[in-house]
Amino acid sequence: MEAYSLDLRERIVAACDEGAMTHGEVAEAFGVGRWLVQKLLRQRRETGSLAPLPRGRGPDPLLGEEQLKAVRKLSEHQRDATLDELREALGKGGGPRVGRTTMFQALRKLGLPLKKRR
Repeated sequence: MEAYSLDLRERIVAACDEGAMTHGEVAEAFGVGRWLVQKLLRQRRETGSLAPLPRGRGPDPLLGEEQLKAVRKLSEHQRDATLDELREALGKGGGPRVGRTTMFQALRKLGLPLKKRR
């Protein structure tokens, strides 16, 4: 979702500064949520700016390049290993203890097959 334009942000705050409407009425007039009005006022008070803040990146991946290489080697040596078996082997090899979802994402990132034949 795109950030609201700086122009819209300025008009919302200006309407609040006039004092003729409540925050809820300003939100309704501009078609935004009341939380946005409150957020913009708090942001201006704390930073002095109404510009959109940069988005967060989220947490760093648990498996770096070295661990991904180890997962590739493990998968090559044990072609029929399940996610749980790969997780155990990675942990025994000195790698981090990871969950099934992390191992699934690592295999997908490496382009390795996920479904094993019986």
